[in-house]
Amino acid sequence: MKKTNEQLAVRASFITISFDIVLTIFKLFAGIIGNSTAMIADAAHSFSDMYTTIIVMIGVKMSNKKADKDHHYGHERFECVAAIILSVVLVFTGAGIGWSGLSQIIAMDFEEIVVPGIIALIAALTNIVVKGIMYIYKRGVAKKINSGALMADAWHHLSDSLSSIGSFLGILGARMGFPILDPIAAVVICLFIFKVALDIFRDAISKMTDRACDEETETKIRTTILSHEHVTGIDLLRTRLFGDRIYVEAEISMDPNMSLHEAHEVAHQVHDTIESEFEKVKHCSIHINPTKPIDVIDE
Repeated sequence: MKKTNEQLAVRASFITISFDIVLTIFKLFAGIIGNSTAMIADAAHSFSDMYTTIIVMIGVKMSNKKADKDHHYGHERFECVAAIILSVVLVFTGAGIGWSGLSQIIAMDFEEIVVPGIIALIAALTNIVVKGIMYIYKRGVAKKINSGALMADAWHHLSDSLSSIGSFLGILGARMGFPILDPIAAVVICLFIFKVALDIFRDAISKMTDRACDEETETKIRTTILSHEHVTGIDLLRTRLFGDRIYVEAEISMDPNMSLHEAHEVAHQVHDTIESEFEKVKHCSIHINPTKPIDVIDE
């Protein structure tokens, strides 16, 4: 039986939480045994990922609730709320990584850094690979079900992978006698995370402010409407994003001599065609106008 979007999102979240638990325990062990404060901090980062994934699960479940007497248009925007929360979490994550790097660069306190053991290096490399795979997997699911919150969580996994690159370079640099590599990598990673957080935030906000869907989709909708033999024109076409779904409002022109029953049947066919051919369309409203006569001007 085909799984629903909610089931796919929850399944992906449970899988990544399981990996986060294992990674947190392994990195904490490696940080303590390998004498690496960077790896202990990385373990705390992985632990925080579990909370953000839970936020995503709550957001996805809320957004898939059916319309009720208090929310006539459904709950899709709850997923946007979850994405906004995750973008804020990413900002704080990036700020923490960047501030740690800047503090070390400003203080030039590299001589006090204790050389970490090889197990910390292995843990950092493991986290880079596993978190990268988790990012690819969750990003694929997010694209499949068109989930902004799940996509934001995928980027959070990538930020964890990138922070581990900083840890890896720092640990490797410390073992090779170049500890300054760690704070420099941290600052670069911080800027990248800020950019991702901003993109997620802007996308979520645009979906909460009734922004029209992209021009390509509108053109396809317009073509679909005009393909019906009894539709003579489109007087008005409006679209708006409601979370990750689309609402369509169209005013179409038809022969004024058609009976009310015939005109209603055509409008119903156009409505059904749009909702069946465009998966993201949740609701379509069709209004009928009589075709305006063409004025003949005698020369």
